[in-house]
Amino acid sequence: MNPDDIFLARAVELARLGSERGDGGPFGAVIVFEGRIVAEAWNRVVASKDPTAHAEVAAIRSASAALDRFHLTGCTLYASSEPCPMCLAAAYWARIERIVFANSRAEAAAIGFCDDWLYDELQLPVSERRIPMEHRPLPGAIETMQTWACCPQRVPY
Repeated sequence: MNPDDIFLARAVELARLGSERGDGGPFGAVIVFEGRIVAEAWNRVVASKDPTAHAEVAAIRSASAALDRFHLTGCTLYASSEPCPMCLAAAYWARIERIVFANSRAEAAAIGFCDDWLYDELQLPVSERRIPMEHRPLPGAIETMQTWACCPQRVPY
């Protein structure tokens, strides 16, 4: 059996386990580094009462702790479903090298998990988004950013 299929099957199994427990939606994730699983998780939105407790985000947090680094270069994320915009953004920030998923966005939408509106929302100008947003430059606010940018001890990410 192809290693991708093995790891992807584990993500799907985690999705089943988590949803059977009632922890959240049917989503699981596994992160693999150098051919071994370094993190795995399932959706715990309901159990944790945390809207960000998606399987992929939890797996990224666990992998970062296990590997003791915030960039997951060299890692593959296996997800039971195509990552939502939040999880996809987290994967980009973590520098995940590759994502393999079993179920598509359309298949998730068919059972009530439709992310299309959010993908569309992100394309809109700030002034047209559902959540009102207002840019209010505050005197002195930029100084914090400038101080960080000039700090020789800063850790860029």
